[in-house]
Amino acid sequence: MSKLKDLKNAKSLTDLAKLLGFKPKALAYILYVMPKELRYAEFEIPKRTGGLRKISAPCSKLKKLQKNLSDLLLICCDELHSQRESQHNRKIYSAISHGFVRKKSIITNAANHRSRRYVFNLDLNDFFGTITFPRIRGFFIENKNFNLDPTVATLIAQIACNNDALPQGSPSSPVISNLLAHILDIRIVALVSKVGCTYSRYADDLTFSTNKNNFPEELAKFDDVEKLWSEGEVLRNIVNSSGYKINSSKTRMQEKRSRQEVTGLIVNSKVNSRVEYRKSVRAMAYSLFETGKFHRNISRLNDEGKIIVIKELGKMSELNGMLNFVDMLSDYNRGKDRTSSVGNEHLRKEPRKMVQLNTNERIYRDFLFYKYFYSSDTPTIICEGKTDYVYLQCAIRKLHQKFPMLAGVNASGKIEFKIKFFRFSALTSKLFGLSGGATQLKQFIIDYDDACSRFKAAGLNKPVIVVLDNDAEAKPIYSLIKNYLNINVDGSELFYEYKRNLYIVATPLLPGLKETMIENCFSTDVTEKILSGKKFSWANDYKKDETYGKKYLAEYVVKKSAIQ
Repeated sequence: MSKLKDLKNAKSLTDLAKLLGFKPKALAYILYVMPKELRYAEFEIPKRTGGLRKISAPCSKLKKLQKNLSDLLLICCDELHSQRESQHNRKIYSAISHGFVRKKSIITNAANHRSRRYVFNLDLNDFFGTITFPRIRGFFIENKNFNLDPTVATLIAQIACNNDALPQGSPSSPVISNLLAHILDIRIVALVSKVGCTYSRYADDLTFSTNKNNFPEELAKFDDVEKLWSEGEVLRNIVNSSGYKINSSKTRMQEKRSRQEVTGLIVNSKVNSRVEYRKSVRAMAYSLFETGKFHRNISRLNDEGKIIVIKELGKMSELNGMLNFVDMLSDYNRGKDRTSSVGNEHLRKEPRKMVQLNTNERIYRDFLFYKYFYSSDTPTIICEGKTDYVYLQCAIRKLHQKFPMLAGVNASGKIEFKIKFFRFSALTSKLFGLSGGATQLKQFIIDYDDACSRFKAAGLNKPVIVVLDNDAEAKPIYSLIKNYLNINVDGSELFYEYKRNLYIVATPLLPGLKETMIENCFSTDVTEKILSGKKFSWANDYKKDETYGKKYLAEYVVKKSAIQ
């Protein structure tokens, strides 16, 4: 049933609590009983562009409630979008709001303004703070897409607000702010369509661009005396009448001859990060490879409340995020010629053929190798196929008491792995050439020693274990081991210790079988399980109308029985 319809039909706290996955008493306690001082932790952090940003972080119970509200409203938004596409009988791509929107990002926002004569940016003052309790309640009651019961609209506003306005730091603030700001977007789109400009918004950051010889005065005007650009009167009136205020101190016009930035990305030709940012990220990676650590410049408040920049020891997760961001831009610039949409839904959607890596991608590849194989603090397992990981995880969970070095029960009572599984993805396919199969693993094994030699930092403390089917496809890998170790290799050993910290483990040769695959390790009551009248097929090229393959065996037989 439609979540939007359920929300429209809701009449009470009990109805809304059910939709949000909460018991009515729990919802009522958070809204009406919990002391106000316990609901939020408030603090300030320095902004990248200067000044301070006030954060109101909700307590765990309220955060969960707001996250569920956000998820519900996002589902409703998806339903409304699908309805519009159905009415128009075509795919509709929205190029207006890009902040906090699924399949949108700062990349898709910036891409709208690439290679333009003029790029004009302005910022809304106290964006979340201007979205007040009455505005939220009124929107959900009066908006034709929602038309909620006043009681339910009031409850939503109570869940979302702190001190009668949207707090920055709440999971529900982004989606609600976008819903209300859509009114502003529609009014601005009507204006820019008349004057010949492109418009997009990322949260409180509004951007306009054009290739016209003169920038429209309705949007921005140049003061010959002050030598400054400011918002046009028509645009300012639209913003004010929509319930927002422009932060004039952040208004800026960027012409083609200067560096043009949109949401922190350069858009003069292709969409890219600042060269200073890329150099900084590369320097951090090189430091990690050489010494095992790196530092970041962090803005902090000192005891006097002033913003200072200090060097702080960086975390692997932070560097991973920065390298991933740079890599996303590489993917976008490779993919933009293969798609007519400025959206990023094509990014990493499917594995691509191997491409020649650029400098940033090679550094990201080296970083991931360092992280997963060279300096990992736990053993890492690489399998031939995706289903193998399902088998191994289910087996380890079931047998964790017999093998405490592989997994154990944590403080929450959940089984926690003490090993890592290297997962295949479009990213691993691009950077490592790994998407599954013994042939790719063979090349990985060949390159392993050379990859390790790129690092001077201490490492290689935990084993990297390649798990193979003991069949004909493993023979080329056995030849590698034989030539290196100068021993006879037939797959009968429990494991083979190869170069550095790399180990090869083949499935055991069972009685009566000259070759085995991991599925041979299951009892017949697993491999002979009937699914929808179909038998399991051991072959990769099975008849789908008569049998089912390894993917279904993993997901609907092995995994399902492990959960029960």
